[in-house]
Amino acid sequence: MTTLLNNSLYLSVAPTLPGDELFARVGNTPLLPLRRLAAPFPDVEIFAKAEWFNPSGSVKDRAAREIILTAEASGDLTHDRILLDATSGNMGIAYATLGAARGYRVMLTLPANASRERLLALKALGADLILTDPMDGTDGAQREARARYAAAPDRFFYADQYNNAANWLAHYRTTGPEVWEQTAGRVTHFVAGLGTSGTLTGTGRRLKELNPRIELIAVQPDSPLHGLEGLKHMPTAIKPGIYDEHLPDDVLAIGTEETFHMVKRLAREEGLFVGIS
Repeated sequence: MTTLLNNSLYLSVAPTLPGDELFARVGNTPLLPLRRLAAPFPDVEIFAKAEWFNPSGSVKDRAAREIILTAEASGDLTHDRILLDATSGNMGIAYATLGAARGYRVMLTLPANASRERLLALKALGADLILTDPMDGTDGAQREARARYAAAPDRFFYADQYNNAANWLAHYRTTGPEVWEQTAGRVTHFVAGLGTSGTLTGTGRRLKELNPRIELIAVQPDSPLHGLEGLKHMPTAIKPGIYDEHLPDDVLAIGTEETFHMVKRLAREEGLFVGIS
């Protein structure tokens, strides 16, 4: 049986660094059965990974933690550098949460149409925000972050979540083993949306190693013009460097209204408020 990664491994040798205890609370989230949603399919079980149990409330804590710890170990992230990255919101909140606990200054570029709640949360956590043209989506935020880093590379640690291997490795090391153990190895399909692609890539690679017959289903918007914050329409977007287009067994294109309808169903039928990440 695969053993879950012990989060104590993410603590220092002695948990004395600021934020160590918070970092250790990332991951090991519940896997919840969606019984009413699966009711029409008697031979099918559907589960949702309850990532809102992470400290900042989303799956992005996993990647943010891995990126920060990797950069600390390499010396790329120090307290005289600003952690800089592009985000659609949730990764920014993860950076700001863990960065605040560690004592790092965080600067984020994000589309100006990010939800008011996300902007308020980021400001409350002390992040410096650079708002970009909403019509350019996260691609525009990426270009802005790259430009700022290029202009002053010694001032920043550019986390670059879309191209940083620590993003998908976080899920390879934690999410994949968790899903495997929580389903007692019975998982047959894994479904994840495509933003940075870190969740699908890392979780999928680990699950495929454990059982090559597991099918990986990637989900993306059905159009370049969509209302799904954080998700990328891969044929027209800047493809993340960590995205392996040969990894998914299938890629589903979904509409914005179809997605919103399912979000409402999950709230009304399962009592779960869910989002992109």
